[in-house]
Amino acid sequence: MTVMIRKQGSAALSYPTRRQLNQSPFLAAAAGQRPAHRPVWFMRQAGRSLPEYREIRAGHGMLEACFDPELVCEITLQPIRRHKVDAAILFSDIVVPLKAAGIALDIVPG
Repeated sequence: MTVMIRKQGSAALSYPTRRQLNQSPFLAAAAGQRPAHRPVWFMRQAGRSLPEYREIRAGHGMLEACFDPELVCEITLQPIRRHKVDAAILFSDIVVPLKAAGIALDIVPG
């Protein structure tokens, strides 16, 4: 299966998935079934421990990255590609709903 992401006015990006969803140990466990292996994922999968994350974030602020669908998708998929975890944790930040609600705020480095 391939996930296609298209940002308005740009070409579609293709992200192949690692396995079919009906073979997902995470979804099997969530459905109360016995998965082939214990599903693994961890908090903050994308982060400073990944060189590819540091590289992509070098030119983008935190909120800029959180509001760019292509960056969110890429950063979300990085730990899946590197660590072969069984579930994705959507890249975002706790203040995104506040910013989306029109509250003026920014996340500054440091």
